[in-house]
Amino acid sequence: MKTFFLKRAHKGFTLIELLLVIGIIAILASIVIVAINPTKQLADARNAQRKANVNTILNAVYQWSIDKSKLPNGPAVSRTGSTIPLTATDICRTKDKDGADVTPVTCTATNWSPWFLTGSYIVAPPVDPYFAGDATKTGYRIERTSTNRIKITTAAPVENGVTISAER
Repeated sequence: MKTFFLKRAHKGFTLIELLLVIGIIAILASIVIVAINPTKQLADARNAQRKANVNTILNAVYQWSIDKSKLPNGPAVSRTGSTIPLTATDICRTKDKDGADVTPVTCTATNWSPWFLTGSYIVAPPVDPYFAGDATKTGYRIERTSTNRIKITTAAPVENGVTISAER
């Protein structure tokens, strides 16, 4: 005689099992996000880019000076950018954000134009990630110290308390 009360095999998970697994995954995910700290990681990546850009500009100036056997220094900023000022001065773009050449008019007397570096030493001056949308600014500054050393610094707000500059 067959019984009508056969045990049925359960397929799937119960609601409590699902909620428990989802809760554990959520806790682990929050721990991983806190440990990774994406905001700090992105700021560190932008700072690394700034360090590379500062060194690129400084290397281009020094490559030019080796080829010409002189430093581009002088008492004041010229409109053509052939001198390096004694005070920190913004470096202006030679190409706009779309890659078109910027006319010398956009580089005012208060900006330093690296026009003589573009082409042979760098394609265009690197642009700070903070100034990516600006058509004329690079976000970097150049100055000649009292000992005739060249110093490149960032003009953007400092992230993670790091000051980025290079001097040679």
